[in-house]
Amino acid sequence: MSARTQARNQGGRPRDSRVDDAIASAVRELLQEVGYMRLTMAEVAARAGVGKAAIYRRHATKQEMIFDVLLPDRFLAVAPDRGSLRADLAAVLAEIADSMAAPPPGTIPGLLADIHADPALRERFDEKYLGAQRQTLTEILDRAVARGEITSRPDPAALNALLVGPVFAWLFLLSESPGRLPALTSALLDATLALTRQ
Repeated sequence: MSARTQARNQGGRPRDSRVDDAIASAVRELLQEVGYMRLTMAEVAARAGVGKAAIYRRHATKQEMIFDVLLPDRFLAVAPDRGSLRADLAAVLAEIADSMAAPPPGTIPGLLADIHADPALRERFDEKYLGAQRQTLTEILDRAVARGEITSRPDPAALNALLVGPVFAWLFLLSESPGRLPALTSALLDATLALTRQ
């Protein structure tokens, strides 16, 4: 957690979860209606029926607000245990694909650009998204080694890139339909398993 987030969360009266929910709903609606670039804190406040101060007590910036709405908890914090490496990686890949395809067009690329421009937000992204994914993948790979499915654990960071990169390219570089993601993820799963077993 960043120092600025810790400072906002210390002391004072408890936050009203109804306000949190109203802000999150407003963010999701406005992302659909106006898009990432045009969404403003003022519009969110008006749609949520709260003052801008209520938002700023929770989020220092628009980018942080959207990040917290789209990623409220650590991503893939619990490693799926479906009984085999294939089933576990299929579950992870489905979560990755859903997390990228669900937000309105333009949201993920815009937010990622802003995350990389803000060191504090980048730190939180590394912890909540990348760090959690790699921890989960490490656990899955260690279980696969223990079950005898693979002889040694591949690099979790390389595996992470193999799973995330093609989905990102499919949706945001090639502008392919999210509806065709199942075919991509099926082929990607086969390719990833082949590489982990070499």
